[in-house]
Amino acid sequence: MTSRATSARPRPRRAVRHLLLGLSVALAAALTPTGATTPAQAAPTLLSQGRPATASSTENAGTPASAAVDGNTGTRWASAFSDPQWLQVDLGARATISQVNLLWEGAYGRAFQLQTSDDGATWTTIYSTTTGAGGTQNLTVTGAGRYVRMYGTARGTGYGYSLWEFQVYGETGGTTPTCGGTNAAQGRPATASSSENATLSASAAVDGNAGTRWASTASDPQWLRVDLGSTRTICRVVLSWEAAYARAFQIQTSADGNAWTTIYSTTTGAGGTQTLDVTGSGRYVRMYGTARGTAYGYSLWELAVNATGGTSEPPVDPTDPRNPNLGPNTFVFDPSTPTSTIQSRLNTLFTQQETNQFGPQRYAVLFKPGTYTADVNLGFFTQVAGLGMSPDDVNLNGHVRVEAAWFGGNATQNFWRAAENLSVTLPAGVSVERWAVSQAAPYRRMHLRGAQNQIQLWNGGDGWSSGGLMADTRVDGLVVSGSQQQWYSRNSEFGNGWTGSVWNMVFQGVTGAPPPHFPNPSHTVIPQTPQVREKPFLYVDGTGEYRVFVPALRANSTGTSWYNKTPAGSSISLSQFFIVQPGTSAATINAALAQGKHLLFTPGVHRVTEPIQVNRADTVILGLGLATIQADNGSIGMRVADVDGVKVAGIMFEAGTTNSPVLMEVGPAGSAASHAANPTSLHDVFFRIGGPHVGKATNTLTVNSDNVIGDHMWLWRADHAASGVPTGWTLNTADTGLTVNGDNVTMYGLFVEHYQKYQTVWNGNGGRTYFYQNEMPYDPPNQAAWMNAATRGYAAYKVADSVTSHQAFGLGSYCYFNVNPAVVADRAIEAPTNPNVRFTNMVTVSLGGVGTINRVINNAGGTANAATQQVYLTTYP
Repeated sequence: MTSRATSARPRPRRAVRHLLLGLSVALAAALTPTGATTPAQAAPTLLSQGRPATASSTENAGTPASAAVDGNTGTRWASAFSDPQWLQVDLGARATISQVNLLWEGAYGRAFQLQTSDDGATWTTIYSTTTGAGGTQNLTVTGAGRYVRMYGTARGTGYGYSLWEFQVYGETGGTTPTCGGTNAAQGRPATASSSENATLSASAAVDGNAGTRWASTASDPQWLRVDLGSTRTICRVVLSWEAAYARAFQIQTSADGNAWTTIYSTTTGAGGTQTLDVTGSGRYVRMYGTARGTAYGYSLWELAVNATGGTSEPPVDPTDPRNPNLGPNTFVFDPSTPTSTIQSRLNTLFTQQETNQFGPQRYAVLFKPGTYTADVNLGFFTQVAGLGMSPDDVNLNGHVRVEAAWFGGNATQNFWRAAENLSVTLPAGVSVERWAVSQAAPYRRMHLRGAQNQIQLWNGGDGWSSGGLMADTRVDGLVVSGSQQQWYSRNSEFGNGWTGSVWNMVFQGVTGAPPPHFPNPSHTVIPQTPQVREKPFLYVDGTGEYRVFVPALRANSTGTSWYNKTPAGSSISLSQFFIVQPGTSAATINAALAQGKHLLFTPGVHRVTEPIQVNRADTVILGLGLATIQADNGSIGMRVADVDGVKVAGIMFEAGTTNSPVLMEVGPAGSAASHAANPTSLHDVFFRIGGPHVGKATNTLTVNSDNVIGDHMWLWRADHAASGVPTGWTLNTADTGLTVNGDNVTMYGLFVEHYQKYQTVWNGNGGRTYFYQNEMPYDPPNQAAWMNAATRGYAAYKVADSVTSHQAFGLGSYCYFNVNPAVVADRAIEAPTNPNVRFTNMVTVSLGGVGTINRVINNAGGTANAATQQVYLTTYP
């Protein structure tokens, strides 16, 4: 750290400082922020002067923490030049705090919180701002504690934080808090083991309305759980039973929603209203019923929880929506940025990322509305995106392209990159844009201008590409698929149509799609998209504020959501988001979620050792630069409660070296609530088992909630990769990619590859898949190692025997058993034979004739092997 002398910058004149100090002391009870009302109370006492003070850092020996509480406005505390920083004073005894005065030196805090604590470890925020302007701030507050601190999260200058004086006013003599009267459970997310019907949901027991209730099914055991949002000290639980009460039950607490501690138990419950004095702590509280008092289920009008003290969650930094910290790997350009600066940055990123498919680096390149000249050649783990409300708000004269020169022109490993929300005008005399990609490389909400132009989905004759997505996109000219092996296009517009086909091309809700003609050419055309929500995106409004737009649901749609129309949806200020930087703990992330924040993940690898728990309906989780959540120590990466309308977008999940039971879970087991009007949706969500290191996860994505929408996902186990990357049948272990237990779940553009048992297992009714691409595991060492009882191998797509309704369109499954070409998969698809379980347009391929898929579905369809490498089947049954 570079130090500077105390006098390195001009100070206010001493006479002015003394005047300010005199005013602040004399008028402490009267001075308030603009618009605030001073409560009638006795004159407060200055409690902080001369008390012990500590700080997160000091700039040098001449600016210690004690200088801010010495009563001398000629001395000051100053911190290091970084965020966050804090200054803390010990009042010596618990006190009721009514006012805090901050006398800033020139280096002030723009965003900071005032916090209190009884023990110096657990903090409660009593004031927060993101618009601090320095000078002297006299802040009326309400709080209590022995310790008070200023916790700064964003500096107002390039220096640190610097305070002439930190003055805390109040009255001493407070006691340890008694059991509070506030219902900590009211309005919090609640879940239950079951609900009698949709109107008797878990949330009705914590809504503060004594006329609504939760009721379970008529069986034992049953439970109702509430998430308090942070760890609380629980002192009382009040149960207001309806006539269907619990005779035997327990009250339990938990820190993580998994391991439970019983703090009350009875076998003689009599119903009515039970007020239970308890002692315990936890973030989650549940009533766990083991014996009903009637023949009906369990039924509660209200579950109330009272707590003492504050929370044990870490502080959550506020977000300045006009100047957000998007991390060091996000580059934001505006039209005033020199073209040479932009191109130099793009060239540097491409050089670094062209072959870096397993490195930890992640990048986002964002363009504010305007016109630019740039050649964007995208390498691995790089996202380019416009920051306009419409793609046409940002126009790049040049290219946004992907080539495959690094791999000899073969694009079958061009994964993990994205182009979104901007338009491209090709240079004069150039008519070809190349987008030679395979999995996990969305071309979304884009506009390629010029009817004379074409976009090529392979490397222009130099080999193969192997699957991709084009969604909510307009191409004025022609789309040429060439040797692209499979592709899914949804809700797009092709001005001059499409040409080309290899194995499996699916068009849904696309204007300008070719006519259906499977298998020769292999075009599956679905006129409309039954229900979809486009991916949320970051943009900058006309005032310079960063916001996130959340598109509305569309039903039976065709074409884009934006071209020649105003997109429907809602807009959220970035001030409502917690920005997650690499290194942020899951505890901090969960604390932000508990405060009602949405999440924006900056580019990087975010390691978690406990699940990110999303409990609030309509939460938005958006990643930049293919931000990656790595589940370490056997943790689950993310759990989503059985609530309406959660959106997860632009996130990659990665397995750690210790086996995780699952990387992402949408809804707990047994979820049964209907979300038909407001489904949870997953957009460009990718999963990786192994690659940069050995990875292990039994399951990858489990969907328990009903009505979930998947909008482009790739679930991948590393069984073959570049030199030096660990692969092998016993190294990267993973049974199953996708498991669907919920009803009425829809998948658009689903890629699942290389798992060791079933690739996809579908147990819910009413499921729909539009485009499915699969490769079976390359690396079974022999047939005995890959047997499902008496069946050779595991199907790529398994619909459970209990399912009575299911639809799937455009499915491709391929084998390449290069470790042992004698290995056989008996079939690619297994499903009950039922007129309401329907499959349309399927293909199996033995890649290079290496290995055998004996049947397409059940016992139907021919054999794909060295003699007949592609087999097609148009319908089943």
